[in-house]
Amino acid sequence: MSKIARLVVTSHGSIGDLHPYIAIALGLQARGHEAIFATGECYRKKIEDLGLSFRPVRPDCNWLDDPVVMRRITHPRWGLARVIRELWLPALRESYDDTLAAMEGADLLVAMQVNYSARLVAEKTGLPWVSAMHIPFGLSSAYDPPVFCGFEGVSRALRILGPPFWKPLRRVAKWATSGWARPYHRLRHELGLPRDESQNPLTDGFAPRLHLALFSPCIADKQPDWPPQTIVTGFPWFDRDAAAGLPAELSAFLDADPPPIVFTLGTAVSGDGRAQAFFEHSAAAAKALGRRAVLILNDPRNRPHELPEGVIAVPYAPFLELFPHAIAIVHHGGIGTTGLAMRAGRPMLIMPCAWDQPDNAERAARLGIARTISRNRYTASRVAAELKRLLDDPSYSRRATEVGGPVRQENGVRVACDALESLLPTAAELT
Repeated sequence: MSKIARLVVTSHGSIGDLHPYIAIALGLQARGHEAIFATGECYRKKIEDLGLSFRPVRPDCNWLDDPVVMRRITHPRWGLARVIRELWLPALRESYDDTLAAMEGADLLVAMQVNYSARLVAEKTGLPWVSAMHIPFGLSSAYDPPVFCGFEGVSRALRILGPPFWKPLRRVAKWATSGWARPYHRLRHELGLPRDESQNPLTDGFAPRLHLALFSPCIADKQPDWPPQTIVTGFPWFDRDAAAGLPAELSAFLDADPPPIVFTLGTAVSGDGRAQAFFEHSAAAAKALGRRAVLILNDPRNRPHELPEGVIAVPYAPFLELFPHAIAIVHHGGIGTTGLAMRAGRPMLIMPCAWDQPDNAERAARLGIARTISRNRYTASRVAAELKRLLDDPSYSRRATEVGGPVRQENGVRVACDALESLLPTAAELT
C-alpha cells in the first residue's frame, strides 16, 4: 500500500509530557504527512499556533493550573497513583470516544503509553498504532531498577540485589496494582473486546509492532526485559520559543560575566502552591555564594519578595537557548529539563518532587553529572552547600561536557519518524 498520509499523535499531561510528541508530529509534517495532534482542550491554541491540526481528547489538563489538585497529585509517595486513579482512569470512556473521533480518516495512531484508550481504539477498529514512552521510569527493568518516589532510599539500597530480586518484585507490583485496571476491563467488556490476559494492562499496554522510547540511551538504554519491539530514539528536541530567542532583558543579563546558575521547576511543579519557597531559597543561596542567578518562575506568584543583586527573575525562557549560558542548572528532575541540561553539557543540582523525577535524578547522579537534594531539605544554606560541592569539584563539569557531546548528536525526531515510516508499507497488517 502507499505511504501513510494522515497520522494522529496523542499525549497528555504537562508541557514536558507534550513536547517530545509535538516534536515527532512536526517531524512527520515536515516529511509531507498530515499530522494531527490530540490532547487536552487547554492546549488547542498552542498546537494550532504550531501549524498542526488539533483534536480534543479528554481528560483536559486544566488541572495543572489548580494548586489544590497539583498539591494532591505531586504527593511524594502517592502522587503517581492519584494521577492514574483520579485523573486518567475515571475519564477512560470519554478518552476512548475522543480518540476514536480523532482517528476518523487516519492511517496510524502514535500514542503515549498512558493513553489507555489508544489500545482499545486500535483493537476495536483494527487501525494500526504505535505506543511510546518518554520517561525511563515508564519502562522499568529488573536489570536497571527504577527509583520509586517516596521510597528513594529503599530503592537505592535494593538495586544491588539485581534481577533475581527485582524480577519477582516487578511481578508482585503488577499484581498489586492490577485492581486499578477495573475501569479498563469494564470498558473492554462494553466494547465487546475479548478479555485482556496480560498481568496488568496498565503496565503492559505496548503496541505489538513498535514501541518508541523517547529518551537518550545515555540515561537509559534498552534492557533485556523491555518489549523487543522497543527502539530507543534519543531525545526528540523541541523548545516552543527557541526560534524567537531569549527575552531582551535576560539576553542583556547573560551578556555580562560570570555565567549564572539557572533555577527552574518546569511547568507542572511550578503550579503546586509551594514553588515560591523554592525560588526564595534559591535566590538566597545564590546570594550566599556570591553567584549570579536566573529564576524561571512560570507563574508570577512564584516571584520572591526581594531579589538580591545579580539575581534576575523571568516568567519563561527557552531552555534550549538558555542552558548553554549557565554554569549549573538547579531543577526538579523532569525528563525534559534533565535532557536539555544534558544537551547543554552543564552539571545539575536536582530537587525531585514527584512521579518519575527521583528516578531521573538518580540516573543523572549515576552518570556523574548531578547531585541531588530532597524537597524537604531545600533551604538556602543546604542548597548553597550542595552547589559549592558541585561547582568546586571539576569532575561534575568535566563529566557533563563528556555526556553533552553525544547527546547533542542525537536526533530523536529523525529516528522516531524513520521507524514510523518503516511501518507504512505494511500498515494494513498492524493491529
